[in-house]
Amino acid sequence: MTLQNRVTPWGELIESPMRGTLMGNRGCLHNNSQRIVRETARKAWISCLLSFKGRKRLLMTPGKYTELFFLDEATALAAGHRPCAECRRQDYNRFKQMWIQGNSDLPAGAGSEITKIDSILHSERIDSNKRKPIWTAALNNLPDGVFIAYPNTTQPLLLHNRRLFDWSPGGYEKSIHTPSFELQVVVLTPRSIVKTISVGYQPQLHESITINK
Repeated sequence: MTLQNRVTPWGELIESPMRGTLMGNRGCLHNNSQRIVRETARKAWISCLLSFKGRKRLLMTPGKYTELFFLDEATALAAGHRPCAECRRQDYNRFKQMWIQGNSDLPAGAGSEITKIDSILHSERIDSNKRKPIWTAALNNLPDGVFIAYPNTTQPLLLHNRRLFDWSPGGYEKSIHTPSFELQVVVLTPRSIVKTISVGYQPQLHESITINK
């Protein structure tokens, strides 16, 4: 049975047999029949290593958090998941430091409490209608490592080496896009995370980006 626990750059949960390179959670989202019944159960959305200290989990155990899977870290960040403070401690420290550096204008920017950062991230990934907030920017003002979509489309595109790559659950497809970098695009990666990437945080990318570069 293929479970609905693969996360897209839009933050949506889809069914896919592909496992991805990172696991994560946003609380218990499933019922006793392993069906997704909610989008979130907490403000701390994290991304984790696939294996850590030999721990084993039965997927979608009743009452336990829902194990989610991401193609790579760029996908997780676009969906609004930050690094886990336990299994990805170095990435977490680096992300937190650069988030504060890149977002000094925000209320949590001058502080160090991760709960404040999580609250801001939560407002950037789900609005009052339980939809992903949409914002736009000129493509040439965005850093590599963020996800965008062309206006009036839904296909996620990764910006990498100033080229755009189609996202799929199995990896990135060869870039066939030759965009005008002055084009206004829909940005999928939350605004504060875009600022974090802009000051030097480099998301881990799936190996297919090298194959199809």
